[in-house]
Amino acid sequence: MRCCFDASEYTGVPDHEPCPETLDVPAIIRGLDALYAQNREAEAQDYLERHLSEARAVGDWRAELSLVSELLGQYRRSMDEEKGLAAVEHALALIREHRLGRTVSGATVLLNAATTLGCFSRHEEALPIFRHVSRVYGEQLDPHDYRFAGLFNNMAQSHAALGESAQAEAAFRSAIGIMEGLGGGGNEIAVTLCSLAELYDAADPEDERIAQCLERAWECLDDPELRRDGYYAFMASKCVPVFDRLGFFLYAKELEERIRTIHERT
Repeated sequence: MRCCFDASEYTGVPDHEPCPETLDVPAIIRGLDALYAQNREAEAQDYLERHLSEARAVGDWRAELSLVSELLGQYRRSMDEEKGLAAVEHALALIREHRLGRTVSGATVLLNAATTLGCFSRHEEALPIFRHVSRVYGEQLDPHDYRFAGLFNNMAQSHAALGESAQAEAAFRSAIGIMEGLGGGGNEIAVTLCSLAELYDAADPEDERIAQCLERAWECLDDPELRRDGYYAFMASKCVPVFDRLGFFLYAKELEERIRTIHERT
């Protein structure tokens, strides 16, 4: 794994040449979504790895890149560090080879790779990639585009892990502002508010903003218009330990019951 991100290695004239043979990536993703909806995550990983091998076999590098990007998220879910870091290197190699670093699609894969580095405590390696993605997005996307929310959220986690609290707070609040401006996104806003509560707690457990963040997070998760499906369960599961550790036991217990009910139904 390279310790320094050099953007010049990933940029240039993007490769637009067609692949000789292609996979039906949208159909593969629909199959993946069906597995996640049924809470069959172990099967989802095998499913993606199988199709990734197929993409490599037929020389469809675009499908390969899409599937590696999906696997980055899956390895974060399963906390498979070895495979996760190998997938990061795989994704970076494809971006370098095909010079996609200044395209929005390439930057989004880089964001996924940096998020995975952060997930496995490689924060110093992740931050230069986050910064590069921020520049590309800033040049090519509307400043209120939802993709900035994911960028700021994950960049904030790395700043927080490195003790850069002011930068982390600013990034978390930027992410919340974007999500609120777009409407919806209650699950994601709740998770970000929980992360912000943890940030405040690390600095001062008596900070009144901790309770404010957690009450707002609960309001988001308790919204009757929020669909309580597998995605809700996944996002709520990120909030449960925060509510529990910071003393909001009733909220944690209620979320655990909702998660159990969703899993029993699927």
